Amino acid sequence: MVTVTPTTVAPTTAPPSPRRRQGGRPVLRLLILVAIVAVVLYPLIWMVGTSLKSQEEIVNNVGLLPERFSPGNYTAGWSNFDVSFGRFFLNSTMVSLFTVVGNGLSCLLAAYAFARLRFRLRGMWFAVMIGTLLLPQHVLIVPQYILFRTLGLVGGEWPYLPLLIPQFLATEAFFVFLMVQFMRGVPRELDEAARIDGAGPFGIFRHIILPLSRPALVTTAIFSFIWTWNDFFRQLVFLSQLEDYTVPVALTLFIDSTSQSAVGPMFAMSVLSLLPVFLFFVAFQRMLVEGINTSGIKG
Repeated sequence: MVTVTPTTVAPTTAPPSPRRRQGGRPVLRLLILVAIVAVVLYPLIWMVGTSLKSQEEIVNNVGLLPERFSPGNYTAGWSNFDVSFGRFFLNSTMVSLFTVVGNGLSCLLAAYAFARLRFRLRGMWFAVMIGTLLLPQHVLIVPQYILFRTLGLVGGEWPYLPLLIPQFLATEAFFVFLMVQFMRGVPRELDEAARIDGAGPFGIFRHIILPLSRPALVTTAIFSFIWTWNDFFRQLVFLSQLEDYTVPVALTLFIDSTSQSAVGPMFAMSVLSLLPVFLFFVAFQRMLVEGINTSGIKG
């Protein structure tokens, strides 16, 4: 008679779940993100808090929040000069919008020529255009000032011409490069089909390239608006009359080395100057990301 002895099977332990293996990684990532956001937002929160402090508290209290709210800084800053601060906002808005239109039109046409048309020394001129990105703005401002002063455009009836004329001549090489990279992704079969239908270079540009270039145009418009709104150096050089100043130049008027500086109103107007850029960015944020992802500058 054969006897069968039972065998005992050792219990198997289940492998650790992916969540358990990760341990505290999600928490650590969250803490790192919170720390980064705190560092980024601290100057903004401090500026908003300082705009609500009195002149004495600005000197004595370096904390984020004011001990006693002083909203009068906003009214004082708005009417601190002979010209209302609203005039400076109007000037900045006008210069920024004209810059957006100029960069959009001129850079799109220049990019179409580099990306789609064939002409002699096209590669060399494109390399020269890219090479202008290496030139600092401070190097170019001197010959530009001499040129526009010789033409009588500095301090003329419309003092913003020296700021706007270059934007209508495709001088922003970054935007030209961005649009060229985008157009290179558009299939050339569409051009060939349009030529078969009798379209010339302008017809191809109008009916094919222009409608498809909307993401690149939106990206150009957003960056043009933000950079022009925050531009200080060029506007300081070409604008000399108080009523022609833009917001970045007008903010420096609150700091006077010969008298008492109005720090509270300066911070109040600085907070207001951020609102147009913030709202413009929030309104077109989705289009900005889409334009960057489809313009050949990712990865």
